[in-house]
Amino acid sequence: MKNPLSALAVSFVILFHPVFSLADQEGRQATQVVNETYLDELSAIEIDNLEFMREEEKLARDVYLTFFERWGLPIFENIATSEQSHTNAVANMLDYYKLPDPVVNDTIGVFVNEELAQLYNFLVSENNDMDVDGDVDVMDALYVGALIEEVDMEDIQHAIDVTDNENIVDMYNSLLCGSRNHLRAYVDRIEDQGIVYQAQILGQDEVDAIVNSDIERGGDCR
Repeated sequence: MKNPLSALAVSFVILFHPVFSLADQEGRQATQVVNETYLDELSAIEIDNLEFMREEEKLARDVYLTFFERWGLPIFENIATSEQSHTNAVANMLDYYKLPDPVVNDTIGVFVNEELAQLYNFLVSENNDMDVDGDVDVMDALYVGALIEEVDMEDIQHAIDVTDNENIVDMYNSLLCGSRNHLRAYVDRIEDQGIVYQAQILGQDEVDAIVNSDIERGGDCR
């Protein structure tokens, strides 16, 4: 079966995919004033990635809470709870390094990053053309959830690739573990309906390896 969101996924990458903005940040100065004590410990790109990741994890939480309110499916509430722990973990890392927290208003749908604000509005809109089966319904929301998790994993891996800070890498690996579990959960619900899920952002082999493996458990997997 052809991936029903393949065209959308391409547009998603071009218009909103954070990996491009993260890569473009290399070599530029952090946009906010930070404690001078820690500037020698973290590079500008490490700081920017942490600040961006804080809001990106909030975006996932906000989208899933909105979907839970709309559709009442427990998977959205459960994964939103996990995403809360993700965004909290990044907030704790920002606090550890005495960096400003971009989440100054934790209201659903409110972001300092304007692109994330636009992306939230696009993803939760019932008129966004993200239709996989002829009707805007919970199946479309499940596909959006899977898309968000694929994008998160790619962004987190990029952030890992540009840091050698073990403290930060450990946190990112914990977030990756959680995102793999979230993707497994969304794909499982999609395929329960007789649909063979096709990767939207990541390579198909990578997605297959994730969804065909067991749920990861343990204290380091958020």
